[in-house]
Amino acid sequence: MGEQSVAQTFKAEVITDYLHRLFEAAGANEKEAKQIADHLVMASLRGVDSHGISKTDIYLKRIKENMINLQPKHAINRETPVSALIEADNGMGIPSAEKAVDLAVEKAKKTGVGLVGVSNSNHCGMLANYVTKAADQDLIALAVTNAPAVVAPWGARQAFFGTNPIAYGLPSNRPHPIVFDMATSKVAKGKIVLAEQEGRDIPLGWAITPEGEQTDDPARAIEGCILPMGEAKGYGISFLVETLSSLLTGAAYGPNIGDLFSEFEQKQELGHFFMVMRADLFVGLETFKHRIDTMAEEIKQLKPMKGVKEIYLPGEIEWLNYEDRKLNGIPLSMQMLETLDAWGELYGVESIAVK
Repeated sequence: MGEQSVAQTFKAEVITDYLHRLFEAAGANEKEAKQIADHLVMASLRGVDSHGISKTDIYLKRIKENMINLQPKHAINRETPVSALIEADNGMGIPSAEKAVDLAVEKAKKTGVGLVGVSNSNHCGMLANYVTKAADQDLIALAVTNAPAVVAPWGARQAFFGTNPIAYGLPSNRPHPIVFDMATSKVAKGKIVLAEQEGRDIPLGWAITPEGEQTDDPARAIEGCILPMGEAKGYGISFLVETLSSLLTGAAYGPNIGDLFSEFEQKQELGHFFMVMRADLFVGLETFKHRIDTMAEEIKQLKPMKGVKEIYLPGEIEWLNYEDRKLNGIPLSMQMLETLDAWGELYGVESIAVK
């Protein structure tokens, strides 16, 4: 978010309280409204603004268009001591995923491993939040989710997969756990849309036209589709993410998924998958954490390549963003404030903006 677009910064607690009241006024129950607010603010604290407070608008639009079930049953199906499938009943994605990771953590603590899938869900925000929750309890976690089709399998010129992110969390004795969260696409679609709005070209290699040719024209890229990260390698990982998220859980897959932003007649029917395991399955917990810390420090001490000042650990930059924004506040653009104000006015929630 550029400095010129920043209207004001707000403490995380202020925004969290506002979003909590906003989602509750929109019809979510108190617990789920708080989960959604906490999650979106945490994403923005980590500097992942694309999955943070900016998602408030589309979440509320889908609620308003009756595309979300605000009273889901969240039935647990096909349960074993180490696994379970949660039927999200078209509920909000974040509370559904929270329930899943909590159950995976519970099972991992009892048996050593917890595998929990989710079907018939919606956009679940930033996967880093879920693996962090497990890592903070000295557990190793892996999380994946599928998404609406915008990415071409390597070699194709039609979209089939979503950005299909994958994340992991590792406990350590450092100030924060090691947390990594990435999309398997070359770039987020939002960056291409932003380039078009600002009249900028995009780098070659991000996307292709409907004819299957690489392009630096964002308008043509939007007509076509995004390429997978690492070409065939990203495609291979995306295939696995889709398999665990949807084929394994019974959720919709590929082009069958409802689009988050443009589809207000079809449910998303997303799938998520969480694997949590105890970090002491093979060595003692403190031994494992010591080894993680030692390896991390050895990596930090490596000689950097030319032009690089510091070698960062996976997810370290996001934790630095978190510390900075927790102290100095989260920047919001004038456009974002106006959007939040409009929803607040609709639902009778007092604005956070200083008039």
